[in-house]
Amino acid sequence: MTEVEKIAYAKAYIEKLANGINPLTDQPVPDSDSINNVRISRCLFYVSDLLRQIVENGGVSQRKTKTEKVPFQLDYETRKNFRYSETPIPISEITRRINELIQPENMKKLSYKSLLDWLIQAGFLALITREDGKTTRTPTDTGQQLGITSEQRQGRNGTYTVVVYNKAAQQFILDNLDATIE
Repeated sequence: MTEVEKIAYAKAYIEKLANGINPLTDQPVPDSDSINNVRISRCLFYVSDLLRQIVENGGVSQRKTKTEKVPFQLDYETRKNFRYSETPIPISEITRRINELIQPENMKKLSYKSLLDWLIQAGFLALITREDGKTTRTPTDTGQQLGITSEQRQGRNGTYTVVVYNKAAQQFILDNLDATIE
């Protein structure tokens, strides 16, 4: 008996057990038997399916191979499909809208942190330490001229400040996207 035949044989036994049948006698097992527990039955069906896949693959398990994703990139033609907001929006929303334009199954997503780091490095945002000791980002004078502002918002845990980007600032980020991902 080959390994694949042994696996197929084991699969048949496990499938019978999952269906509440004694594989040695082909008789139903009593309802009180632990093999009829829903969790155990589901587990056995799962193992049976795995064994089926192995048999179908000639004795080799089918492991998901992680495909290497290409670095983030967005051509100029695709950038034209970006959905600009007339209302100022946070960087997380800008990043989400940019990532909607890529093919996520084969490309790394753009992180909002890379955009923020670039905006800080380019002098449009500054890091400041608040009175409570926490570090936060705030628009510089250059950033404000570009259309980056701060807004006070009300959340479940009280008032908080969020940096938002108007349509001109959104356009600037898209126009300089290549610099942000270098």
